[in-house]
Amino acid sequence: MARVLLVEDDTEIRSALVRAMSSLGHRVSECGDARGALRAVAEQDPEVVVLDLGLPDLDGTAALRMIRSRSTVPVLIATARDREADIVRLLNAGADDYLTKPYSAAHLAARISAVLRRTTPSAATALAVGGLRLDVPAREVSLDGRPLQLSRREFDLLAYLAARPGTVVTRRELITEVWHQPDGRDDATIDVHVSWLRRKLGETAARPRYLQTIRGVGVKLVAPETD
Repeated sequence: MARVLLVEDDTEIRSALVRAMSSLGHRVSECGDARGALRAVAEQDPEVVVLDLGLPDLDGTAALRMIRSRSTVPVLIATARDREADIVRLLNAGADDYLTKPYSAAHLAARISAVLRRTTPSAATALAVGGLRLDVPAREVSLDGRPLQLSRREFDLLAYLAARPGTVVTRRELITEVWHQPDGRDDATIDVHVSWLRRKLGETAARPRYLQTIRGVGVKLVAPETD
């Protein structure tokens, strides 16, 4: 069971969902606008946020970006928009999943469970590959004892690869499991984030050390060869 923050401006829908989710054992807090959501994320430390896009004080997409700039809490978008372009834009803006209205409380509960399974750290909370050290719960990384400053997505990508050292992870798997795009569609954003990671790891595509790209297949993380 999880601490859920429900952000929904329709009071009837909000009350019904709070009752239904609470009956399933979740601890649900609620608010009806974006400002309240930002305050609740900071003060209540929810485990997942269910965010409606049709908020009275701020566009839901803007609220999503503001939440994401302050917290790594999983965000599940509730939206009446079902165009692929809108969904992809929301996922790229930092959403972890989405629900298309109307939906049932049971459907919402199932999506929350799925998001938490994907985003909750595994038993391997400390990962090490060569001189790389990752503290997964604290979301901290160091290279040869020197702290690295990574964005949320850079950390997610590196942690996913570090949990599978020496294994080639396909682009389709990365876009599905790290970017959470449900169609598994390839995207140039992988190349961009790999490039940013290389820069922070002190390597280049021409002279890789940790990040090995297998053309047409995917990426693997390896310990550098020692002289």
